[in-house]
Amino acid sequence: MPSIPYFPHTDQDRQAMLQALGIESVDELFANIPASLRVQGSLRLPPGLSEMEAERLISSLAARNASSDRYISFLGAGAYDHFIPAAVHHITGRAEFYTSYTPYQPEVSQGNLQSFYEYQSMICTLTGMDVTNASMYDVGSAAAEACFMARDITRRQVIVVSETVHPEVRQVINTYMAAPGVEVVAVPQVDGVTDLDHLRDALQRYDVAGVVVQHPNFFGCLEPVDEIGEIVHAHGALFIASVDPISLGILRSPGDYGADIAVGDGQALGMSLSFGGPYLGFLAAREALLRRMPGRIVGATVDGQGRRGFVLTLQAREQHIRRERATSNICSNHALNALTAAVYLSLMGPEGLREVADLCLQKSHYARELIVNIPGFEGSFWSPFFKEFAIHTPVPATEVVRYCAQHGVLAGVPLGRFVPGMDDHLLVAVTEKRTRDDIERLANLLGEVGAHV
Repeated sequence: MPSIPYFPHTDQDRQAMLQALGIESVDELFANIPASLRVQGSLRLPPGLSEMEAERLISSLAARNASSDRYISFLGAGAYDHFIPAAVHHITGRAEFYTSYTPYQPEVSQGNLQSFYEYQSMICTLTGMDVTNASMYDVGSAAAEACFMARDITRRQVIVVSETVHPEVRQVINTYMAAPGVEVVAVPQVDGVTDLDHLRDALQRYDVAGVVVQHPNFFGCLEPVDEIGEIVHAHGALFIASVDPISLGILRSPGDYGADIAVGDGQALGMSLSFGGPYLGFLAAREALLRRMPGRIVGATVDGQGRRGFVLTLQAREQHIRRERATSNICSNHALNALTAAVYLSLMGPEGLREVADLCLQKSHYARELIVNIPGFEGSFWSPFFKEFAIHTPVPATEVVRYCAQHGVLAGVPLGRFVPGMDDHLLVAVTEKRTRDDIERLANLLGEVGAHV
């Protein structure tokens, strides 16, 4: 086997390992792989490049991406182009934070523990809940873990999920629930929100552990959460609310309208789109559910000398308790993302978050008003919404998106990608970053599409 310049083992090292294995060549390690599947000769790779040449090539490839840095973005469906203060990247880019992005043993570091504690405190304040953990991987894993909590607490084996919950989150829930045999029942939507009659019927027909509802939901609409909470609790089930953290700047918190568990994605809290992640999942609950929560929970205490310190109050993972008693296999967390959310929230403060939410509300409603007055376009639903809304398009939504992208505008997400039968519906998200000119440019481009139909 030819030597590789950057390979750490010398010929003598490799010979010693072969001798210890009782074989004469590396090829013997792969004897079970048919020769037809092995690469014969040298790999067909281009010649090596200098650092300057490699940088130029990589930059040219990256320039082909249609990112929100160069395009006006109205994309949503769970990932949003919000403004990120420069201080967020400056603080989280410090070496002491950046190099411990997902600490496997955080209990050895007071710095990590304090950042988790501050994050937990802010998420509790934001959601109106009593306790939260030190973050999850994403909203999908958070929602699925909340379903496990509901199952374990109620001892029931059915989860009800509204079809207005993000389809990808529903897929994760279905995957998690399949192995332990938990049945997942879907409740349809009417005018973009959960059908309450079908919800009542599901709760009467099944012994339901928990009900998952998204508010604002996948279509951007606001759910009748007070009525949903009453219906769910009347049947002894737990109410799991999936929420947009930015919306909580002006909408009531899950704790205020009776949710038992609140989950969501923290991407909007200072995390760039990054072509899909990594993002941040949060999970918060009422205090009575504390001992069934997955992941890490950090608490504040004092040491023997009266000095304030931070400790892992609870950690329900298999390294710390008997494996069969572990509440989850979540054994780490997105620590750097959680820190980012804490930095963002501390910089914005309650007033700043409220202003961001209000700008999203006002600008999205202005955009919808312009669009529904364009010939050929109309609203898909008429329920109240926050910053995201669905539009019925005169041609397939993919064609609308393609035309707008040619003019530097990412018009939205075609709903046919997620929902069968909605190929001519477009999901449009408007954040505080979108200016009046941006919105009117989108409307003009849509008008051009309508004029050619």
